[in-house]
Amino acid sequence: MSALEQAILTWIHLIAASIWVGGSLFIGIVFSPLLKTMTDSLQERMQIMIRVGRRFNKVAVPSLIILMATGLYSSHMLLGKPELLFATSYGIFLLTKIILVIALIIIYVIHVRVIRKDIEDQIMENKMSDIQIRKLRKKIIILGEITVFLSIAILFFASLLDAGV
Repeated sequence: MSALEQAILTWIHLIAASIWVGGSLFIGIVFSPLLKTMTDSLQERMQIMIRVGRRFNKVAVPSLIILMATGLYSSHMLLGKPELLFATSYGIFLLTKIILVIALIIIYVIHVRVIRKDIEDQIMENKMSDIQIRKLRKKIIILGEITVFLSIAILFFASLLDAGV
C-alpha cells in the first residue's frame, strides 16, 4: 500500500472514530446532563434519549463498522503472521485492541438488547412505571459508561500502535 493510500485509510479510520467516540462522549457528558434541565419527568427524558439514540445509531453503527473494517485492513499483514502477534509489543498491543473491540461490540449489543423495540414502544407510549424506568435507566447508564471507557481505551491502544511502541 502506498503512503497516500495508507494516509487515506487512516483518515477514514479517524473520522469514524471521531463520530463513534465523540458522539458517545457528547451524549454522556453534554446531552444527558442537559436533559435534566429540560424536564423533571424521567419518562420525558427517556423518550428524548430514545429519539436521540435512534438518530445517533444511524451514524454510529456505520462508523463502528467502518472502524472495524479499516482497522482489520490496516492490520491484515500482521494478523496473517500469528507468531508476530505474540513476539512483538506491536502485536500484543494490536491483540489487546482487538480484545477491547470485541468487548465493546458485546457491550453495545447488550445495550441495544436492553432497549429493544418493545421496551422503546412502552416508554414512548407512557406504559412503563417510574420504577421500571429507573431500573432501565440505571442499566443504560452503566452500559453507556462501559462503552465510553472501552472506546477511550481502544483509542489509547491505537495511539500506541501509531507511535510504533
